[in-house]
Amino acid sequence: MNTLLTIFLFLIPIFLLLTKRRRSSKGLPPGSLGIPIIGQSLSLLRAMRANTADKWLENRIRKYGPISKLSLFGKPAVFLQGRAANKFIFTSDDSTIASKQTKSIQMILGDRNLLELNGEDHKRVRGALMLFLKPESLKQYVGKMELEIKKHIEMHWQGKQQVTVLPLMKTLTFNIISSVLFGLERGTRRDKLVEGSQQMIEGMWSVPVNLPFTRYNRSLKASRMVQNMVNQLIQEKRAKPEQKGASPDQDLITSLLSTRKEDNKEIMTEKEIIHNVMLVMIAGHDTSAVLITFIMQFLANKPDIYAAVLQEQEEIAKSKAFGEFLTWEDLAKMKFTWRVAMETLRVVPPVFGGFKKAVKDIEYGGYTIPKGWQIFWATKMTHMDNSIYPEPSKFDPNRFENQAAAPPFPSIETLITMHYLVTRFKWKLLAGNSFRRDPMPVPDQGLPVQITQKKPL
Repeated sequence: MNTLLTIFLFLIPIFLLLTKRRRSSKGLPPGSLGIPIIGQSLSLLRAMRANTADKWLENRIRKYGPISKLSLFGKPAVFLQGRAANKFIFTSDDSTIASKQTKSIQMILGDRNLLELNGEDHKRVRGALMLFLKPESLKQYVGKMELEIKKHIEMHWQGKQQVTVLPLMKTLTFNIISSVLFGLERGTRRDKLVEGSQQMIEGMWSVPVNLPFTRYNRSLKASRMVQNMVNQLIQEKRAKPEQKGASPDQDLITSLLSTRKEDNKEIMTEKEIIHNVMLVMIAGHDTSAVLITFIMQFLANKPDIYAAVLQEQEEIAKSKAFGEFLTWEDLAKMKFTWRVAMETLRVVPPVFGGFKKAVKDIEYGGYTIPKGWQIFWATKMTHMDNSIYPEPSKFDPNRFENQAAAPPFPSIETLITMHYLVTRFKWKLLAGNSFRRDPMPVPDQGLPVQITQKKPL
């Protein structure tokens, strides 16, 4: 009797679990969750590295339609595609769909970064960041960025016959970030930060299994190192603000420490400052480096567009005395160059896709998206949608002719860098046009180019 009772009690939770699964699976989108934890993660990552991720998703849409279930990076997800899906994802309020990244991204960037926050917390932290990143604040950094760019070109481009663009652009953009965001001069700490940030990026799109020798494990270790270094910078700046003549505009960390509530308490916690400094560091580093690299590739392949960019930049250069720095007003004149940048971002988006989370059971497109599931969308699928961008395969900067002004921080470093590269150098590609994602786009061999200097800096 006791044996039967034990078996019965053992079977009850299994029965309840199975019946719950049957109930919850009613109305789910078509598709498969695959192997537990792994799901379709490895298949998608392989496709990204082979630059066939677009076809991977297209095959999925042909098989299941624009709404399907799958499992990515340890969690069940629903993939949505199409104009209506984009509107649903980006206009639903926080009570329906919340900002929530995959576990791997959350563990590497921290759970108090802007991508993880919702409601009042999101508004508060975003407001503090925008005090630094708004155009009025960034105007004063044009000269500082230009100085970093000129130093970089002197060290790595001048006098060379061949360079590999992507690694050089990563070096440049991180030097700019270190100077402007951290107030950190060249040296060992800057080198450690750039190494750590690169290792963090490598594991952000990975299966969150923390085993030795995995990318995820290496990224977590790098994240802890970078967090400790950022925390050390915070303590240094907090301890000696008067001696440094600190103002909210000096660098991002100082700005966040100086931003106060009405009761004079800091708006952001120390943890929030660390996590959001890391977010801005990662976003500003690789995104801008990838953008500048692929602009150079497209200009090498599109002589008419190169000529238009060159003309625009030469007119600005002619208006400057030798050695005179660019101004905010000069950047505002680089309209066509920024349109080329926008079209480059459309054709080769640095970020393949994104995630949110269903806060409650959601009815969409005739299916149920269960509470707690990820909602996944792919940037490139939208960018190649003919109903949104006519002739999507055509590289046409003029499709952005009537777009709003460029985002401040990435536009400044991109425009200044392109000004000097276009007016000082000619270049010719030494490799093909293919690229892979790992997880950011990486051109063939890092984009080696043969360069000819036209005039000195």
